[in-house]
Order: sequence, then C-alpha cells, then structure tokens
Amino acid sequence: MINRLSQIRIILLNTFHPGNIGAAARAMKTMGLSELVLVNPLQFPDETAERRAAGGSEILQNARVVESLARAITDCTQVFATSARQTHTFSLPQKSVEQSVAWIRQHPAERVAIVFGGERDGMSLQELALCQQLLYIPGSQQYQVLNVAAAVQIVCYELFKGLGESMQLSHSETMTNQTDKKSKLATQLATQQEMSAFYSHLEMLLIEKNYIRQDIPTDTLKKFKTFVNKAQPTAKEIALLRGMFKALAR
Repeated sequence: MINRLSQIRIILLNTFHPGNIGAAARAMKTMGLSELVLVNPLQFPDETAERRAAGGSEILQNARVVESLARAITDCTQVFATSARQTHTFSLPQKSVEQSVAWIRQHPAERVAIVFGGERDGMSLQELALCQQLLYIPGSQQYQVLNVAAAVQIVCYELFKGLGESMQLSHSETMTNQTDKKSKLATQLATQQEMSAFYSHLEMLLIEKNYIRQDIPTDTLKKFKTFVNKAQPTAKEIALLRGMFKALAR
C-alpha cells in the first residue's frame, strides 16, 4: 500500500502564534499527513506549540524551518495557495478544496505542497506568484476569514477523505502505474527548482537581446510566468525550451 498523504507537504508562512503551529500539527496527525515546513515562524520551537500538538508532537520534531517559500517548494511540482474565498483578483486557476483534492488524486506522480498564509496578512503577491493554483475554502459572505489552524484542519480532512487509508493504492495497482519509469518521468510536471532555473535563463537571454532592461521595471516576466504556469509544463518540456534558448543564444 502507498500512502499518498505522506507525499503532500503542508507549509505555514510567517506564523505569529506558536499555538497555531501545534494545532496544525495535531490536525495533520489526525488526518494522516506528516510533512510540515515552516517559513519564518515568529516562535519555534515553543512549549505552546508542543502542548497544542498533543499526539502530533513528532510532526513538530520533524518539521523543517526555512527562510522563504521559494526554499520550501524547491522539489515540488505543484503548489496550491490557500484562500478563504474565491476571487477574480488572482490570475491563478481557482479550485474549491474538493476540486483541489480531486486534482491531486488524478495526478499521483506530482509532488504537491499546500501553502497557508500568515495569520495577519495572508500571502503576498510575490508568494502567490510562486504557486500554480489557488485552493479556496467557501464560507459565509459576512465573514470568510479562517484561523490558519482551522484552515489546515479543513484541508487535511478533505485530503483524508479523498486520499486516505481507504483510497490507498494496492501493490498491483502501484506496479501497473509504474511499469514504464521513463514514461512517468516524461509526464511529471517540472519542479519549482527547474522552473526557477528556466525563468532565470529566460531573463538573462531577454536582457542580453535588449528585449528588457534591468534598470527599468517591467511586468513582462511576471505575465510570462503566469502564462507558463497555466500551461503546466512537464520537466521534459522545460528542458526542451531551455535547449532552444541555448541554441538562440549561440
């Protein structure tokens, strides 16, 4: 049996209250998730987090602390930003929590991260730009803002329903899905590390060809990133594009 839940990363950004970290860890433990990454928490480790975690204390002990979202998602191929509402102000494809879980189930080869913004300010535009999809949790029109630990609990619950113990793949199903390793690698989406290198390569080429200038701010690259993220390129496709860039540079 393969536990798909163990392959999903929960990321908390700029957590202000350590109790929310502990409550999130407890929610993860209850629903079968295990990988927690903290980006710039105000206080961690902390006794309050340990108390709130209860039976999920080992998730806190194994949690990684990093300095940026970019560092937290380096090896991921699909990153979901979370929101309390569906909104048209974001350019990311938007899915309800149920639709997001369905997408994850339909793409078992992808390394998925789900990002929860800080209690005070949520996610910045720069952080949203690093994500491929927006996961929204519907709520009352009068007040839609969820506590971050409550949001983690809801998402983990939906993940457990869609991907939990009763949904694990048998060994035979796993072998069928992995019979052709090369085929799997060809269809897997590019990691964030590969995408970052791709965008850096593109920016260098555009500056070299005087299409953009370093000293003049422009939205060109930002718009292009949005376009490429919507296309969901595979690792093989990104390698193909970078090969073209190298040929053009010569």
